[in-house]
Amino acid sequence: MQARFLEALSVTVNDFRRMALALPEATESAHMDHPDFRVRGKIFATLGYPAKGWGMVKLTAEEQHYFSQVEPKVFAPAKGAWGRRGATSVQLKAASKKTLSKALYAAWRNMAPKRLAGQHQETK
Repeated sequence: MQARFLEALSVTVNDFRRMALALPEATESAHMDHPDFRVRGKIFATLGYPAKGWGMVKLTAEEQHYFSQVEPKVFAPAKGAWGRRGATSVQLKAASKKTLSKALYAAWRNMAPKRLAGQHQETK
């Protein structure tokens, strides 16, 4: 019973993909042999980096700090310069759908044109 409960809380690659593509004008493409998710051509998230079972969201430094502090088993700055610029690794198995949804929305909002972002507010 406990294993089923924990499985329901974790996020799969398909969950990540579905949630990313549910954001306004989000499209899937590929970058460096990894699926990525874009809004008007700008990458806001990727899958499979740094390894299978991981994703990446592009956050501001403040958002990255917040998510990494609140959910340290889920979020961590990516290594190197990318991480210093907000690229944040997401361990899918440790993530809840609610937390990932908030991070994906923040990443989408950061990359979307201001007018588009302003037309779409996060729902609780």
